[in-house]
Amino acid sequence: MQLYDQYCKAMFNTAYNFVKEDDTAQDVMQEAFVKAFKKIHSYTGEATFGAWLKRIVINQSLDWLKKQKIQTVELNEDVVYMDDDSSWEIDNEIKISAIYECIETLPQKCKNVVKLYLLEGYDHQEVAQILEISEVASRSQLSRGKSKLKELLIHGNYES
Repeated sequence: MQLYDQYCKAMFNTAYNFVKEDDTAQDVMQEAFVKAFKKIHSYTGEATFGAWLKRIVINQSLDWLKKQKIQTVELNEDVVYMDDDSSWEIDNEIKISAIYECIETLPQKCKNVVKLYLLEGYDHQEVAQILEISEVASRSQLSRGKSKLKELLIHGNYES
């Protein structure tokens, strides 16, 4: 119970970040905790318990999204376009809620990579493992996602 109490809020937020519904995020989080407790013997201590649990929650969230048969856009993994990060000039008055809103409008595969890389702090190798894609695909999808996000923010295509 102590582990649950210590991590439930953060894990709910992680699940919600992907599924965007309170009840669904709660269900996903609960299922992830059950899975973690059943497989607690496989926790090796290489990462913190919170990081290990977070990966389970993210995988559970992605599994839920897959079950919903959300239409995704396939990307050509052979072509990598790298956006020039130094050219990010957007209105300083943009609220964080507007940024999250714009992220939600990205194609699903780009959105997953953007969330894992920018919001959750995973590197491309970890993103590739979690999403079962290549590192090249992770970089490409992040680049496309950031480019689209930048375009949305510059042109004010958000409500907040």
